[in-house]
Amino acid sequence: MDRWKTIIEPHRIKSVEPIRMTTVEERDGYLRESGYNLFNLHAADVLIDLLTDSGTGAMSAEQWAGIQRGDESYAGSPSWYRFLESVRELFPFKHVMPTHQGRAAERILFSVVGGPGRVVPSNTHFDTTRANVEFTGAQALDLVIEAGRHPSEIHPFKGNMDTDALEAAIRRHGAANVPLVMVTVTNNSGGGQPVSLANLRAVREVCDRHAIPLFLDACRFAENAWFIKQREDGYADASIGDIVREMAALADGMTMSAKKDGIANIGGWLAMNDDVWAEQARNLEILTEGFPTYGGLAGRDLEAIAQGLREVVEEDYLRYRIRSTAYLGEALVEVGIPCVQPIGGHAVYVDAGALLPQIPPLQYPGQSLAVALYREGGIRGCEIGSVMFGQHADGLETPAAMELVRLAIPRRVYTQSHVDYVIEVARWVAERAGDLRGYRIVEQPPQLRHFTARFEPIGEA
Repeated sequence: MDRWKTIIEPHRIKSVEPIRMTTVEERDGYLRESGYNLFNLHAADVLIDLLTDSGTGAMSAEQWAGIQRGDESYAGSPSWYRFLESVRELFPFKHVMPTHQGRAAERILFSVVGGPGRVVPSNTHFDTTRANVEFTGAQALDLVIEAGRHPSEIHPFKGNMDTDALEAAIRRHGAANVPLVMVTVTNNSGGGQPVSLANLRAVREVCDRHAIPLFLDACRFAENAWFIKQREDGYADASIGDIVREMAALADGMTMSAKKDGIANIGGWLAMNDDVWAEQARNLEILTEGFPTYGGLAGRDLEAIAQGLREVVEEDYLRYRIRSTAYLGEALVEVGIPCVQPIGGHAVYVDAGALLPQIPPLQYPGQSLAVALYREGGIRGCEIGSVMFGQHADGLETPAAMELVRLAIPRRVYTQSHVDYVIEVARWVAERAGDLRGYRIVEQPPQLRHFTARFEPIGEA
């Protein structure tokens, strides 16, 4: 198969959903109505939706068969036991608590271990993780390696945590004030970049020296395992499942959004080995999510996740998944569009700061580029820059480390011709990048503003 250049989907299309074509003039109107926030658009007005890969994938025939098998018993459903078996096949933690999605697992976890004066280090926290940490009064600390801070730098594992910085942070804040260390695999905010097993072992060693638990934010664990297989010495012949189990063995617990590498449309879980934390977490789960054998999910959703976990570790699927994402990224770089290098697993991250040097960070170059891609071609991406990360809990605003636009690829949804269309639109926009202007925020909430803020172009009354 590797001798052929054409990337073919390792599946056939069995059902289709129509896309409504729109014009530039129509999209201009939709942008004004939405306050230039792509989260506020009607999905029916989007041609190619690359806003997120979370819950937007297409489920397989076997997953739909599982939907039919779903048992909706309130407690102890057979669907719960099939879900639990699939989770523990890869992540054999003592306590597994399903949740309606990953951020619910984060909220429960940090409600138990967070609080004022606490510090939670990570390679890079994603938006909801950071918000759930900070909501408790704790501090979310990002400690990615130096290469992870430079979009154009090539490094096989740019998602790695800086273990020297971790050691220094623990000594500075005191181990008693660090309830856990969290490593995100793959590192979403850092460009979908993987974390090596060698780095996980090094983080584990630091944690062990200070008796601090290590947790994984494991949303894209299978993609991370694929990169380990391809790039880390000694793993070329290892199965994806075995690599995942080795990752899990280095951790004391995890949060998971099954909307990513569970290939499901909803769901997640919180897992851990600590009995005391688990009891507190289960009490919170019952209070806010549901009984611990369904956790806010229907039995049919538990079935879909159970099957998705079997499919996501298949090498034919992962080979296609990673290669098709790289196809988009390589094509954009070839036409002169700067992207985070190397190309990540689930998304291509365009370096809007480099493409639009005329727009200062606090006039949001990522937002400007994302709006332009939608206006010109109906493509919805996501700003990951100073809109998402510039606002702080104390009310201050500073430029983010990078000004990016994420083009996240839903699993098993778009064909190569859809991706070729994205490339054409992006090239057209990039050729006119000098004409783009910045934006100001006219309305925003105190947290997670990127979801609901409203903007206006600089220069408009």
